[in-house]
Amino acid sequence: MAQVDNRQEVDETDGLPFPQRLWAIVAIAFALCMSVLDINISNVILPTLSHDFGTSPSMATWIVNGYQLAIVVSLLSFSSLGEIFGYHKIFIFGATFFCITSLMCALSDSFWTLTIARVFQGFSASAITSVNTALLRLIYPKNQIGRGMGINAMVIAISAAAGPSVASGILSIASWHWLFAINVPLGIIALVLGIKYLPRPKGMSKRKFDTKSAIANAITFGLLIYTLDGFAHHERYDYLILQLIVLGVVGTYYVRRQLGQESPLLPLDLMKIPIFRLSILTSVCSFTAQMLAMISLPFFLQNTLGHSEVMTGLLLTPWPLATLITAPLAGYLIERIHPGILGSIGMVIFGIGLFSLSSLSTESSVISIIWRLALCGAGFGIFQTPNNSTIISSAPTKRSGGASGMMGMARLMGQTLGTTFVALLFSWVAGGRSTAVCLITGSVFALVAAVVSSLRLSGNKNAPQNQCPAERPLMPK
Repeated sequence: MAQVDNRQEVDETDGLPFPQRLWAIVAIAFALCMSVLDINISNVILPTLSHDFGTSPSMATWIVNGYQLAIVVSLLSFSSLGEIFGYHKIFIFGATFFCITSLMCALSDSFWTLTIARVFQGFSASAITSVNTALLRLIYPKNQIGRGMGINAMVIAISAAAGPSVASGILSIASWHWLFAINVPLGIIALVLGIKYLPRPKGMSKRKFDTKSAIANAITFGLLIYTLDGFAHHERYDYLILQLIVLGVVGTYYVRRQLGQESPLLPLDLMKIPIFRLSILTSVCSFTAQMLAMISLPFFLQNTLGHSEVMTGLLLTPWPLATLITAPLAGYLIERIHPGILGSIGMVIFGIGLFSLSSLSTESSVISIIWRLALCGAGFGIFQTPNNSTIISSAPTKRSGGASGMMGMARLMGQTLGTTFVALLFSWVAGGRSTAVCLITGSVFALVAAVVSSLRLSGNKNAPQNQCPAERPLMPK
């Protein structure tokens, strides 16, 4: 009799046995660290790349924008492919391709070679991101998924905080090419551990991949991001109107096509679940608030307070460090406290922190800046873990890929909206008050997220009747 490989097939309610669970989460952590480090490092070296390639600063931003745009247009498609072929296969593909494209970036000798390599690197990062949380649902027991979300948030916070320091350290002894080369060993570790330890769930979807929907999805979300960026940078209105027309036509076709499908690429079926819908909305609001602060604050710290770029990076570090502490803690608290309550508490703290930052002046001390930023980071960490846990847990198991993709899209849309608001507010508000207005606007978004999060206290009773108990939203013990 053939033996069953218990390591490969997993009970989706009990998770993996402990030794395998540990190495599986380490594989995901290395992949996350790699992708987050890459984003933060790339932001730091844009002036260097602009100088070395002889391009304008605005043109150099495409090294970052191309990466982000690739993620936006492909995230939901990779989520769907994960449901069809298996989340572990998409993760392995993403880790492998990230190693290859990182090597391409390191060997680039021209601006366009690097930009194209970065676009392909964005696709590989999208593959990893699209199935990351879906894999956590298989790795952890149902009642401990919050711990996995907390560890994920901790890894992201550490990587974000370390990014500027890693970039500065490498640039002090080597060229910028090595900033991309360091991804290769990280990716190989994630790849080897992923192949050996990641779960291979049973009963994946047998449906065919919807190529037409994937193309419509790429055009819709790619054009949406590009149009919002155009409004923020005051592009010609005739071009913007044309883009809106195309967006309306393609977007309408895309949504209508999704409404007629049982497992759509754009998970409109999941949006019918009240608690899922509310959690996605709070996520969009939270990341909008986050970007309103993270983009506007450096201008205040450098242009108004006169701090150097290095000092600005150090001053912003308390934010991710506070998230590093509170996110894992929230992962344990979610097993005892309703995620709607935790999310509301986190967003209220976050909103208070943002509002307190808006009162900073030229007389503000370094300590007064640090505790306000730490307050923001603590509140964001308390909110993010239970919110992500609710998103992934409120979806049926077979739609974990769609839930994971939608979580990523909520983050990207929130970050895009936040970036757009900063550009608009900076153009509308003159003088040193622009940053304060951005922070006050961010605090409003945070408080809206807190209110919406509180509505989830009664949302679980509306879960679909066809869900088994193991697929319903997390409840406190």
